[in-house]
Amino acid sequence: MPAPETDRSPFSPGDIAAALGLLTRLPVPVSDAAAARGARAAWAYPVAGLAVALSGGAVGWIALALGLAPMLAAGLALAAMTAATGALHEDGLADCADGFWGGWDRARRLEIMKDSRIGTYGVLALVLGTGLRWGALGALFAAGHVWAPLIAAAMLSRAAMPALMAALPHARDSGLSRHVGRPDGTTVAAGAGLALVASALVLGFGAALGATVVALLAASCVAALARARIGGQTGDVLGAAQQVCEIAVLLALSA
Repeated sequence: MPAPETDRSPFSPGDIAAALGLLTRLPVPVSDAAAARGARAAWAYPVAGLAVALSGGAVGWIALALGLAPMLAAGLALAAMTAATGALHEDGLADCADGFWGGWDRARRLEIMKDSRIGTYGVLALVLGTGLRWGALGALFAAGHVWAPLIAAAMLSRAAMPALMAALPHARDSGLSRHVGRPDGTTVAAGAGLALVASALVLGFGAALGATVVALLAASCVAALARARIGGQTGDVLGAAQQVCEIAVLLALSA
């Protein structure tokens, strides 16, 4: 069990390790003190996104350098990023699709979301979500853009997660999201600022601002749907928001 929380400062060096340990499968040691900070570490979620993007970018760049077609390189990049996260966010997207549209009331929707089995809506969500990401990345790779769109989409989509954590109440009395807690405004702003600055460095300010607006709109749609369907957010909702925001940003950048 994590040690009792003692560090209540806005930021801590251990937050990056905590974010990587929570959102990826990368072998990063996380101390009890860092894990106990919970939602205070959410500002570092975009850093976890950066690590995932770098893994996908490296695989995609190598694949292109070896002469593979852009669509094949994009597929390998997606596979690398999925492996880096353990399909954590994809699982949330599938669970939300099954629950939001498979249940007739709030209690049943939450019950379906907790079920480890996947239904028709979840399968369709994964197929469509993966297909859209794959197609957008293939178009971007074909145009010579590998690192910048991956970094921007991964960081902006994970900056949306603490925003939803703060904006929506917990839909359950237990679960991962309840355990982590809800971040304050400083944490949310820090994560968003970090993602915007990094995106501006790789895309340019204009494109980064446009991508940020797209991510904000996508996250707002997920938030509105989650509030209407289950009255708040869960870990699955946060994962679904990450996926929807990443898809939206990649599509916008490929347009």
